[in-house]
Amino acid sequence: MGWRELIVFPDLTKMTIKAKIDSGARTTALHAYDIEVVKERKKTWVYFDVHPLQKCQKTTVRVRAPFIEYRKIKSSTGHETLRPVIETTIDIGGDRFTTEVTLVNRDMMGFRLLIGRQTIRKKYLVDVGESFLTRKKSIKKIKD
Repeated sequence: MGWRELIVFPDLTKMTIKAKIDSGARTTALHAYDIEVVKERKKTWVYFDVHPLQKCQKTTVRVRAPFIEYRKIKSSTGHETLRPVIETTIDIGGDRFTTEVTLVNRDMMGFRLLIGRQTIRKKYLVDVGESFLTRKKSIKKIKD
């Protein structure tokens, strides 16, 4: 995979989100806001809004996902935050599997989604000089 890729979370939204692949980051982080953790019938859910399109705040998707836990996450600047964690299906170039995702406001960041090493471990090698390699792979699959 390249240093940036197009990702889909089919259980959350069918929209493609441009992601930065960061093997230095441990966990995957999705831009989310208006985050609410709600207990409903013995199960805890997280409701949140997502701007799936980079540099666009007009398109908003309201999402519901099962809540796993709160986790302390340290940013690259050393700032520690307590973030809600969800487990959801991720689609990378047609490959689907489950992964844990932390929810955090990433308005100040260039990418709405950061894919950490736990998500890609033992699945992908990152070519930092390339972009959107998994998209090319999925197009090749369609042609085959």
